[in-house]
Amino acid sequence: MRIVIAEDDALLREGLALLLRAEQLDVVAVTGAPDTFLAAVDEHRPDVAIVDVRMPPTHTDEGIVAAVEARRRQPGLAVLVLSAYVEQAFATDLLAGGAARLGYLLKERVGRVEEFLEALHRVAGGGTAIDPEVVRQLFARTRPDSTLSLLSPRERDVLALMAEGLGNTAIAERLFVTEGAVHKHIRSIFAKLGLAPDDRADRRVTAVLRHLEDTRRLG
Repeated sequence: MRIVIAEDDALLREGLALLLRAEQLDVVAVTGAPDTFLAAVDEHRPDVAIVDVRMPPTHTDEGIVAAVEARRRQPGLAVLVLSAYVEQAFATDLLAGGAARLGYLLKERVGRVEEFLEALHRVAGGGTAIDPEVVRQLFARTRPDSTLSLLSPRERDVLALMAEGLGNTAIAERLFVTEGAVHKHIRSIFAKLGLAPDDRADRRVTAVLRHLEDTRRLG
């Protein structure tokens, strides 16, 4: 797995590189600015880019903008975004372009090495990994008149775990229920959200995006 790291905090940047190299992963470039990050993507054609949300010069959304541009230049590039805080609009903007090969984690998650590496491998493998705290805060902001208010508490639990990127087996293990029960809850979620079977769309991703867009309107 070839990785480019874009993080303006030198300590975190070098710490990430050391951690990943210790795991026998190939860190091909480390950088602290959006322009040099994009140059590294063009040069090395990595499998995964780890990108900080806030980067120079304004420390607002340069990392997000660079991540979106990197995925435009290299379709199929897996991107794992790191943020110090829950920034819901940025999460929504990223997912709006498609959730495959995309992760959004709080920086504190890096200190939980096994969880961080699991998320990295999930994203590299074509999946999605959204930090549980991001999901929790987004769900806490759902309006009473939201379509998602139609979901039962258990269905909301299932949708939250779907948003983290977990598959049915992992959801069943987390909730201590059978896979059959998870499948039934997911079918009910799709029905309540009006998501009919459609080969052109991933209903799991659409359900998560529906929630993110709803909470974004609230904000």
